[in-house]
Amino acid sequence: MMTTFQATAQERIDLYPDQPQAKILGGRNIDDVPHIEHYPAPGDKKNGAAILICPGGGYTHLATGHEGKDIADFYTAQGFHAIVLHYRLNDAAQKGSRFPAQYNDVTNAMRLVKSRAAAWGFDPEKVGVIGFSAGGHLASMLTTMVLPANPSSSNPLEKWSSRPAFALLIYPVISLSESFRHKGSAINLLGPDASAAQLDSLSTNKRVNANTPPTMLVHASDDKGVPVENSLVFYKALLQNNVPATMHIYDHGGHGFGMAPKDPVLNSWPALSVQWINEKLGLVK
Repeated sequence: MMTTFQATAQERIDLYPDQPQAKILGGRNIDDVPHIEHYPAPGDKKNGAAILICPGGGYTHLATGHEGKDIADFYTAQGFHAIVLHYRLNDAAQKGSRFPAQYNDVTNAMRLVKSRAAAWGFDPEKVGVIGFSAGGHLASMLTTMVLPANPSSSNPLEKWSSRPAFALLIYPVISLSESFRHKGSAINLLGPDASAAQLDSLSTNKRVNANTPPTMLVHASDDKGVPVENSLVFYKALLQNNVPATMHIYDHGGHGFGMAPKDPVLNSWPALSVQWINEKLGLVK
C-alpha cells in the first residue's frame, strides 16, 4: 500500500526570476527565492496527471521533508509528476511576507506547472494540489479563490486558469476567524492587527462554491494543533455546494503525521487518495 520510489528533482524553477529580492525568509530566515521543484514520474508509470505539493509549517517554516519530498516520492511512484512548492513565509517580528504573497506564489506555481504540461508529459487539466496544515490552507485558497484563464493576456502564465483539478487537504488550517482557528497561521498570514473582516475573508470554508474542485480531507480527531473542526466546516461547505467530497477522520494521529509510515491505520490515507484521484480523473485502468 505504501510503495515508494526515491525520486530526484529533475528541475528547479524560480517563480519570479526577475525579482531576486522576493525571498522566502520566515522563522528560519530562508535566504532563497520562491520556487518549485519538479519530480518527474518514472517513464513506465506515467499516468498523465500531476500534483502540486504545499508543505506546512504555520506560514513561518516549510516542512519540506515529510510534507514535501517524501510526498513527492510517494506520488511519483504512483505515476504522477510531483511538484513541491517553496513559498514565502513570515516570522514573529513580521519581517517576512504577508498575504497576498503566499497566494500569489501558489497561483503562479499552478499556472507555471500547467504551462509545462506538454514539455513534461501530462494533461494540464489533470493537475491537482495537496497541502498540509498551513500548506493545506494555502491549497484551500488555490481551490476556492480561482483566477480564470485570460487567453488574451501578454503574460503566458495568465493564459492558464489557476483552478486545480482536485484537492487533497491534509489536517488543513481552514478557518482564521473561529475559536478553533490556528492563531499562529492567521498572524503570520495577515499580521497581528488583522480585522475581523480580513480574517473572515480568508476562512476558506466561506469561499466554497459550485466551481470548487472535488476535495478529499484527512484529519485526526485528537489534533490539538489544528482542530478537526477545520476539516469539518470545509466538508460541510462542499456538501452544501454539491461538490464531490470525501473525508477520512482518524481517531488518533495528532498533528503533522505526514504519511505516518509506521502507523498501519494512519498510513492508509495515501493509497486511498490515489484510488480517489484515479476515479475523479478517470485514470482507472
